[in-house]
Amino acid sequence: MLSILAVVLELPYHFLDPVAIPLPGPVDVRWYGLGYVFAFTVGYYVLRYLSREKVLPLDYEAIGDLVFALILGTILGARLGYILFYDFGSFAANPARILRIWEGGLSFHGGLAGVVIAAAWFIRKHRINFISLLDSLSLGVPSGIFAVRMANFVNGELFGRVTTEAVPWAIRFPTDPRAIELLGIDRVFGIRERELAILAAEESGAWAAIRDQVPLRHPSQIYEGLTEGLLVGLILWTVFLVAKRRGIRLPTGLLSGIFLTGYGVFRSLMELFRQPDAQFTDASDPLGTVLGPLTMGQTLSLAVILSGLYLLYYAWRGSRKREETVATRQ
Repeated sequence: MLSILAVVLELPYHFLDPVAIPLPGPVDVRWYGLGYVFAFTVGYYVLRYLSREKVLPLDYEAIGDLVFALILGTILGARLGYILFYDFGSFAANPARILRIWEGGLSFHGGLAGVVIAAAWFIRKHRINFISLLDSLSLGVPSGIFAVRMANFVNGELFGRVTTEAVPWAIRFPTDPRAIELLGIDRVFGIRERELAILAAEESGAWAAIRDQVPLRHPSQIYEGLTEGLLVGLILWTVFLVAKRRGIRLPTGLLSGIFLTGYGVFRSLMELFRQPDAQFTDASDPLGTVLGPLTMGQTLSLAVILSGLYLLYYAWRGSRKREETVATRQ
């Protein structure tokens, strides 16, 4: 009876192939890549909508140029951010790995910095307000965060900390280090080779034989997608659409301030459930802290929160000045 109850109080692993469309050669179409395609496609149409609504003073052709710049900024920033913040030693020892993006290794915080730099470069040519552009971008980003986090879940990467049957939605990941060891996949080299070995273990019954020896973990990828992505997006679009319906002009910096503060806070909270990166953990520090009690994700998110709070202050100050100007004219 207890064994049946334990199975009920957990979610089965999906065993989806991380490769959505196999292609000849070393590069395949992965769900992770499709997550980014979805992110930029939705972002493009959000920016077109904002242009049509006269919120973003750009024509459709300029929006295409902007999205192209954002794609480059995101990928380059995410890659460099991952190398600098998470795995500099490994890449320094093998610089050729820097170009092999299909093997994974992208940082959201680095990608965010890349977006800001790309936006700053873009406004030099089109001469629009930088913070107004960030406000528009903030409306298009959350859906992409959700899509990429779901792709992380498909990959079985960035899983959460160990938990118990008390969490009914806990999952045993075959990508867990314990599972990799029990299945003998630790002797398999190559990312694709390991993925195929995991899928084969499920088909052969090898996974079922060792599953109960693998710890339950929080599906933190889903937590992050629902909070950093959907919830932050819901808040932003609610503020935007309510203001639009009531004819209220939102102060410049409000939407980007909400996005950065919201993302930073939720990411910091989700780090409490997310398994820290192996390079930051050891027997003396299983929580993977890098700055006092903060993990690397929380440390980087602190900078994001501070930036968001500054933008909220900027928006408040701008609103106050506008009110004073109106009062003076009256």
